[in-house]
Amino acid sequence: MKNSVEELLNAAANQYNRPEFILNDPISVPHQFNKLQDQEIVGFWTAILAWGQRKTIIQSASKLVELMDGAPHDFVLNHEEKDRSRFNDFKHRTFQAIDSLYFLEFFQNYYKNNKSLETAFSRHLSPNDITTEKALSGFHSDFFSLPFAPNRTKKHVPTPNRNSTCKRLNMFLRWMVRRDNRGVDFGVWTTIQPSQLLIPLDVHVEKIARKLGLLQRPQTDWKAVLELTEQLRLLDPKDPVKFDFALFGLGILENRLPSPKK
Repeated sequence: MKNSVEELLNAAANQYNRPEFILNDPISVPHQFNKLQDQEIVGFWTAILAWGQRKTIIQSASKLVELMDGAPHDFVLNHEEKDRSRFNDFKHRTFQAIDSLYFLEFFQNYYKNNKSLETAFSRHLSPNDITTEKALSGFHSDFFSLPFAPNRTKKHVPTPNRNSTCKRLNMFLRWMVRRDNRGVDFGVWTTIQPSQLLIPLDVHVEKIARKLGLLQRPQTDWKAVLELTEQLRLLDPKDPVKFDFALFGLGILENRLPSPKK
């Protein structure tokens, strides 16, 4: 059973972890940039908007890039209060103008004092931490530490403390941390290790994971993320989240899979 699942997932990961994957995926938006801070700002914001149809996500994220004059880091650092009015009409599903304005407030404050967004996550981790759980919890606290942080915006930035799957943040960390020569993930952050990453558990990943017997927990929550990642870590301890490509690709692009043998 293990060998057949491992072979299937390795083959699928190899199939989907390639540049052709980028075109129709939200990661295509930060891939427009070469500057680290641009990749971080656009990558984070795109990941936070990543629910719904991928085409719509890409359209919304591309609109954000346009609103930031095609230069996110420069805009974040140097924009004035009057420049924020252009975001008043931006929305993506339940993500509204008030959320955009707080994101801009956080980014401007943060990048005036820090070089990279990596520090906002990694400073909460130690090398002995098996997963990024503490990084996600700590980042959430830091992100909403500014005065007058809107309560409604908190629903858009998840935390394990609320038993959320943190799918979008785990996906963002995958983009920034995973390092291989395939050209999809950026691999530009080095203080967080790929072995610490957790699987972005969306409906496609969950469906295939359950079909393959990799996920038994009935609830779709933080503990399910830990359970599935631990199973994937048995297959590749150094890079368990590479199988996100396999599970997502099989879930969204394949119609039929054989059920695992009991």
